[in-house]
Amino acid sequence: MSNFIDECNLHVTAGDGGAGCVAFRRESHTAKGGPDGGDGGDGGSVWLVADRNVASLLSFRDHPHRRGPNGAHGGGSKRHGARGHDLDVALPVGTVVLDHERREPLVDLVNEGDRWLAARAGEGGKGNARFLSNRRRAPAFAEQGEHGEQRWLRLELKLLADVAIIGFPNVGKSTLVSRISAAKPKIADYPFTTLEPNLGVVRSSDDFEMVVADIPGLIEGASQGKGLGHQFLRHVERATVLLVLLDLASVQGFTPQHQLEVLLRELGSYRSDLLRRPRLVVGSRADVADSRSYEGPTISAVTGAGIAALVGDLASKVAANRTLQPTVVMPKVHRPGSRELQIVRGVDGVWEVHGRAAERAVALSDLTNPEALAYANDRLARLGINAALARAGVKSADEVRIGGFQFEYEAD
Repeated sequence: MSNFIDECNLHVTAGDGGAGCVAFRRESHTAKGGPDGGDGGDGGSVWLVADRNVASLLSFRDHPHRRGPNGAHGGGSKRHGARGHDLDVALPVGTVVLDHERREPLVDLVNEGDRWLAARAGEGGKGNARFLSNRRRAPAFAEQGEHGEQRWLRLELKLLADVAIIGFPNVGKSTLVSRISAAKPKIADYPFTTLEPNLGVVRSSDDFEMVVADIPGLIEGASQGKGLGHQFLRHVERATVLLVLLDLASVQGFTPQHQLEVLLRELGSYRSDLLRRPRLVVGSRADVADSRSYEGPTISAVTGAGIAALVGDLASKVAANRTLQPTVVMPKVHRPGSRELQIVRGVDGVWEVHGRAAERAVALSDLTNPEALAYANDRLARLGINAALARAGVKSADEVRIGGFQFEYEAD
């Protein structure tokens, strides 16, 4: 079973906020104790964090759920509930997070330490002490805690390598990686031996280090999903230099020139900008073929012929590219904005109001309480909900739902 997983699903659930408390002071020497219910604590948010110590998405294959802790409820004597700690979920550097349904990219965690708020925690509810005013001397209601966000996400890992080695199956990519680095990929004499990318750190003669990735064999039609190569083409995207290996033994009857044409066509079909990347084209397996018919540089990963020169050429191209990149990249914190107000008509014909502020306005413990209902109406009015409903086409006597609160709309 493979230990390298480069795509998976992830379900994240942020913690719920704790409920606010309804309580009143009970003191022997105080004739009328006032409200003293404390606030509920906020839940814990779920953050996705790029961590270079994580190599693949294996830990999510059988356990795709991650949940932040809930906040504690408020108590009497204005005791506030404890806040739930945020949950950091470590992902490999180079992970792209996509919307699960639409497959649209949401964030690219390309740098060590990059963070993205995947699920926002629910806020804790306010205790009844918060609602004391000149009009409300003894408020007997509090806010419920807000539910944390939850969602399914799609994770796709794109390896971060300086050099991507591409070529037909059995062209010697894995053997080359094992020759020039300490990596020990599984190697055999049949097609599609490599079922997962292999990474190796290569050191040149002048101690220059670079990361080389062996991309599993591509064949004609890979960019359209044929063979196994289509699963790994995305790993080529981040490589700064491409090493194209051509089998001089003309495997499966394909001449080196034909192999080159197919490989470049597949790269261009997948992403046209890959054809503009610096690349080296080298004939492979020179130990078992007559290399005189090929005019370019040749190597043999078995005998070592041409390997030193190849490593030097790759190091030069990688070093030249690095001089164009910033030496220090600061990690980024990606924090999506809150949901904006949205009014839609549900399948049952009820108008639904979505938006954090509107839903918080009605998240009270007891809307049968006249004071609580008046407070909710005042908050909705200040938010401009009535005007928004009218603009959306809501008519008098239409049913409107905000969170768990449903009412009959009356036009002003």
